[in-house]
Amino acid sequence: MKLFELSDNPGARKARKRIGRGPGSGTGSTGGRGMNGQNSRSGVALKGKGFEGGQMPLHRRLPKRGFTNIFAKSFAVVNLGNIQSFIDAGKLDPKATIDEAALVQSGLVRRRRDGVRVLGKGALTTKGLKIEVSGASKSAVAAVEAAGGSLTVTAPAAAPAAAPEA
Repeated sequence: MKLFELSDNPGARKARKRIGRGPGSGTGSTGGRGMNGQNSRSGVALKGKGFEGGQMPLHRRLPKRGFTNIFAKSFAVVNLGNIQSFIDAGKLDPKATIDEAALVQSGLVRRRRDGVRVLGKGALTTKGLKIEVSGASKSAVAAVEAAGGSLTVTAPAAAPAAAPEA
């Protein structure tokens, strides 16, 4: 093989289509854009997402509903069954206090977010656990206390609404 014999595979380099170069090219006159009208011109602003030919688009015909609460807290959720499986695997120390930092370090929670919330799904068989988290469901607190442990919620509870004085 010689240097001048090197070449690309057939079809590897394709010449661009030259539009609007006479009737013999097959894409002359209208340049493949069809007949007259806005779509045959440059700078067409129609045909955006949801454009329906001038008819009111569906997303504007339907009523809007709900809102996004910008003050909502986003908790990392952990189930008791997951905590038990990590204790069984030796990734969590049952004798030490299990707090949010320990859950992140063990890999059970990827990141804290606004705190960690423990839910009561799954069985907890380890006795005498001490858990400190930002939130917990009532069933989780009951399950931990039934196993002889304690679950402390560190986040401040929502203050009850004061009754109006007459």
